[in-house]
Amino acid sequence: MTMRKALGLDGAIAYTVLARLVSIVGSIGTVLLIVRFLSPEEQGYYYTLLSLVSLQMVFEMGFSLVIQQLAAHECVHLQLMPDGSVHGDPIAHARLASALQLSLRWYTAAAAAMGLVLAPLGMTFFAGHAAAGGVQVSWQGPWFTAAIASAAGLWCIPFYSFLEGCGQVQAVAALRLRQAMAGMALAWTAMLLHHGLYSPGLVILGQVATGLLFLAARRSLLWGLLKYPAREAAIRWTREVLPFQWRIAVSWMCSYFTVQAFIPIIFALRGPVEAGQMGMSLSITGYLTSLVLPWISTKSTPFGRLIAQREFQELDRLFLRTLGQSLAVFCVIALGANAAAALLAVAAPHLAMRMVPPHLFAVLVLAAGANCVVQILGTLLRAFKREPFFAQSLAVASLTLSLAILEAPRWGTAGVTFTYLCATAGLALPSALTIFARQRRRYLSAVPLVATGGRQA
Repeated sequence: MTMRKALGLDGAIAYTVLARLVSIVGSIGTVLLIVRFLSPEEQGYYYTLLSLVSLQMVFEMGFSLVIQQLAAHECVHLQLMPDGSVHGDPIAHARLASALQLSLRWYTAAAAAMGLVLAPLGMTFFAGHAAAGGVQVSWQGPWFTAAIASAAGLWCIPFYSFLEGCGQVQAVAALRLRQAMAGMALAWTAMLLHHGLYSPGLVILGQVATGLLFLAARRSLLWGLLKYPAREAAIRWTREVLPFQWRIAVSWMCSYFTVQAFIPIIFALRGPVEAGQMGMSLSITGYLTSLVLPWISTKSTPFGRLIAQREFQELDRLFLRTLGQSLAVFCVIALGANAAAALLAVAAPHLAMRMVPPHLFAVLVLAAGANCVVQILGTLLRAFKREPFFAQSLAVASLTLSLAILEAPRWGTAGVTFTYLCATAGLALPSALTIFARQRRRYLSAVPLVATGGRQA
């Protein structure tokens, strides 16, 4: 058995991992440029700006997962031709068109709402803490650039998810690679031109431009579906989507408060220097997770197809194999990251001072590992068009946010770091494993989990 086969490294995973590797290389380069061109206070603004832009997930409300599974379940009955035409069951054709039309309406409204809310929200936050650390930072232009770019990026998301659900997983993965390269080039250019705080916004704009070119090449399929009359076969949002989506929307929003909210909290309560240290460290541990998740995220569409065909035994074998491969990869890169952090403290103390200490970094890696397993389990269970982690997500987010606000004023990054570990490894992971074990028993006994109206999966 070759190493590639043992790791399950297919084309979609390879492209996605390459995209993440490019992002990591870009992030490493950006980290070095941040240390070279930004002060510790400006670094705090940089990562806080990124964290606030991540509020995009609140406005998206997890609808991309819904779109992907709606498309995957209908495409079982269809053939999508290279010229953009669709052949097969006319009802499935109409429902597929309805899914795209519904998602476009949703994301157009969400992008508009995001632009109108996020821009003044960030302006108010930064203006209220402009004197934090005693250093004046010019944040206005970078913030508005990032906010506008994020709204445009949000509008593009449904098309990518829809095409993945239609089986174009590898094509979208290749797009992610091109987007990562464009983002890296623009981020470094901004840093080298001494406009480093513009990097987040320019990265997103580069991704948007690359994505629009990708969508233009598939305009025949997309435009054909957008103007296709769904009529009676149209997906009923209140009956088929809302029961799944409102729960996943809450879970999606909770994920922001589980990780991303740490940085604004530290910025507000401890100042930009500590926020910058936490931001850089969380960014690195986030990339560790991003290298692993392609093994499972590229299987989301195959999971949906197997569920639609009720091939639950094959579904289970595919998932367990993918889970083992993902965890093996995470263990290797986590050990490497911890070793590098320890070495950095000795070899480059000036750079190490921009991060949390090595022992706290190791805690963040453990918490990221627990969070990674939760995300992997969730990817499988959400392929049934249900959100099993609704109550769990609320509990974890509430615990995380409460403890972070209580611990940050006195203990700073150390308190927030152990809060993260407590919430993920102490509550999120055990409860997720319990939910998964219960649901796995159900689908292996062929008890239908999907009850969303319309077609049964």
